[in-house]
Amino acid sequence: MPEIFSHDWLSILPPVLAITLAIATRQVVLSLFAGVLSGWIILSGSFFGGIEATLNCLVGVFAEGWQTKVILFTLLMGSLLILMQRSGGVEGFVQWVSRWKWAHTRRGAQLLAFVVGLGVFIESTITCLVVGAVARPLFDRLKISREKLAYLCDSTSAPVCMLIPINGWGALVIGLLTAQAAAGNLGNNGPMNVFIAAIPLNFYAIISVLFAFLVAVADWNIGPMKKAERRAREEGKLFRDGAQLVVDQSVITEPVKEGTPMRLRNLMLPLAVMLSLVPIGIAVTGHRGVTAAKIVEPGFMDYLKEASGSTAVLWAVLGALFVAAVSTRLQKIFKISEIVDLSFKGAGGLISLATLMMFAFAIGTTCNQLGTGLWVANAIQPYLNPKLIAALVFLTSSVIAFSTGTSWGTFSIMMPLAVPLAAAFQAQGADVSMALVVSAVLGGGVFGDHCSPISDTTIVSSMAACSDHIDHVRTQLPYALLAAGLTFVLYLAIGFFA
Repeated sequence: MPEIFSHDWLSILPPVLAITLAIATRQVVLSLFAGVLSGWIILSGSFFGGIEATLNCLVGVFAEGWQTKVILFTLLMGSLLILMQRSGGVEGFVQWVSRWKWAHTRRGAQLLAFVVGLGVFIESTITCLVVGAVARPLFDRLKISREKLAYLCDSTSAPVCMLIPINGWGALVIGLLTAQAAAGNLGNNGPMNVFIAAIPLNFYAIISVLFAFLVAVADWNIGPMKKAERRAREEGKLFRDGAQLVVDQSVITEPVKEGTPMRLRNLMLPLAVMLSLVPIGIAVTGHRGVTAAKIVEPGFMDYLKEASGSTAVLWAVLGALFVAAVSTRLQKIFKISEIVDLSFKGAGGLISLATLMMFAFAIGTTCNQLGTGLWVANAIQPYLNPKLIAALVFLTSSVIAFSTGTSWGTFSIMMPLAVPLAAAFQAQGADVSMALVVSAVLGGGVFGDHCSPISDTTIVSSMAACSDHIDHVRTQLPYALLAAGLTFVLYLAIGFFA
C-alpha cells in the first residue's frame, strides 16, 4: 500500500462518492464503478492509468478464491430458487403453512422470518438466503413489502452472528484478540474471557435484534419503511414502481409446471440439505486448515479460525441444487434437459447481483490500497481519552465499516489500534474496561456490515428478499442509525458515569 495515501483525506473519497451516487441515482453498479475508478485514479496519479488499474482490479476480484466462490454461489442460488419454484415447492410450503392461523397474519409471518433468522447463525449469508426463501411467499401473500423482508433478513444476519459467535465471526475475533494477548495488551485476561465479556456489551447488535423483534411483533414502521408498507397494504405493490430488483422477478414467479403437485418437500429438502452442509463444510475445511497450519492440540475456535466459510457455503448450495435436481427427476417432474435449462435461466436471473458483488469486492480492494480505514482511525485517535474511548472507538469503527462495507476488515484495522490504546490507559491507572472497548469495535463493524450499501451482506439481503437494493438501504438506515445513536449514548454514559 503506497505510504503517501495511508493517512490522506483523499482515501475517503471513493467510498463516499460510491455511496452518495448510489443513494442519489439508484444506479448501484455505475456508482460503485465511479468509486473504484476514482480510487485508482488517485493511486495511479493519472486518468488513463486509473482506467487500466480499475480493469485490473475488477479482474483481480476473481484471483481471490473466496470472492469467486461467493459470486459463484450467488449465481447457483438463482438456479436453486427457480427449481424450487417451478417444481411446486414454494406453493407447497404456502399451502402447508396456511393450515396455521398465525400464517394468515402479518405478525405471524414477520415473526417466522425473525425466528428463522435467530436460528440460522452459522453464516450470515446463509441466514439471509434461508429467511428470504422461507418467508418471501408468506410476505407476498400478505402484502408485506419486500423492503420489510430485506430488513428482517439483514437484521438477523450479522448482528445475530456476532451475538452467537459459534461461527467464523467468533473465530476471527478470537484470532485478533490472541495476537493482542501475545503482545501483552490483555493483562491477565485470556482472549476468550475478554470476548465473552464483550458480547453482552455489544449494544449495537443487541439493539438491532430488539428492533427487528419490535418490527415483527408491533409492525413498527418509521421513515421510508412506513411509506413502503403503506404502498404494499393499500396498493398491493410489493415494491415501488420503477424498482430495480437485484433478482430477475421471473426467477421467483416462474409458474409451477403444469400437472405438478404442490409438494412441501421440494422446498424444504433442498433447504435442509443446504443448512446441514454448511457446518459439515466448516468442519472439513477447518480440519484441513488446522492440519496445514500444524497446530498442536487445536481447540474448537482453532477449527473455526482455519475453516473457509465461502467454501462451506458453496458446497452447501451445490449440494442443495444437486438434491433438488435429483429429487425432481425421481418424481418425474423434470427431464434432465429441463433441469439444465432452468438452472441456467435461474443463474442468468442473478447476473446483475453477481456483477454488483464483483464491484463491491473491487471497491473493498480499492479502499484497502488507499488505506481508507487507517486514515479514519488515525483521524480520530488524537481525541481519545479514558472517558470517551468506547464511544469514539464505536464511532470510528462504524465510519470505517460503512465506508468500506466490511465488518471483518474493520475488526482487523481497529482491534490492533483500540486494544493497545485501552491497555495504555489502564497502565496509567485509568478505569477503562477492555471488554467495553472490544465490544465497541465489534458493534461498529456490525453497523457497517448491517447497512452499508456496499456491504456484501446488505446486497445478499436485497437478493434474498428480491428487493431494490437502494430501497432496502433507505428503509433500513433509520433503524440502524437510531440503534447506533442509542449505542453511542450508552457508551458515553458508561464512560462518564460508570
